[in-house]
Amino acid sequence: MRLVIAECQVDYTGRLTAHLPWARRLIIVKADHSVSVHADDRAYKPLNWMSPPCTLTVREPAADEAAAVDSVDSRISQVWEVDSPGGDHLQILIGEVDLDATEDLGADPGLQKDGVEAHLQELLAENPETFGAGWTVVRREYMTPIGPVDLLCRDAEGTYVAVEVKRRGEIDGVEQLTRYLDLMNRDHLLGDHVDGVFAAQQIKPQARTLAQTRGISCLTVDYDALRGMDHPEDRLF
Repeated sequence: MRLVIAECQVDYTGRLTAHLPWARRLIIVKADHSVSVHADDRAYKPLNWMSPPCTLTVREPAADEAAAVDSVDSRISQVWEVDSPGGDHLQILIGEVDLDATEDLGADPGLQKDGVEAHLQELLAENPETFGAGWTVVRREYMTPIGPVDLLCRDAEGTYVAVEVKRRGEIDGVEQLTRYLDLMNRDHLLGDHVDGVFAAQQIKPQARTLAQTRGISCLTVDYDALRGMDHPEDRLF
């Protein structure tokens, strides 16, 4: 990843036209060749950008491009031309450069389950009585042929139960648990039948209805109570 902080002027042509006058900005060039121009606001959103696939060409300024900086003190040091296969064009005139740093970030493992969801799974594994008296956890991340189910438990009667944990319970989570249960119910090592529980902080009505039609129980989990941050004495209601 290359980070450049510099005075720059940016012009975009393509499906529309856009112009950014001379100002000090951050320019990010990523390994996928995307280029984005940022101001010190708008959170993560760039002022202008070019998504991959695109090509970046850096050249010396032509003589007639000097006119673009007549009204500013900085002079053009480089011209960046960014082009997409569809004909979009981004031109960045670079003036005085304050920072030009390149760093290899290495391979990214990709987005993992968010922290709240992972912690929720961990807390439920540590507190199986949340599901009912006499429940025990057999294993976290119990592997099936199509991926791991979050928790494999046994209820008070000894029946195996597959638990899928989500922060927000939606239809796709119910579908996921349904596929796990279909495979797990073919495994004679898990007994005659494996039940299912769909656990989440919030469960949408459509997801709850679908789960009920498939014989899957739903459990709304109080995350704050599980992690000991809910104090009933402080409640108004």
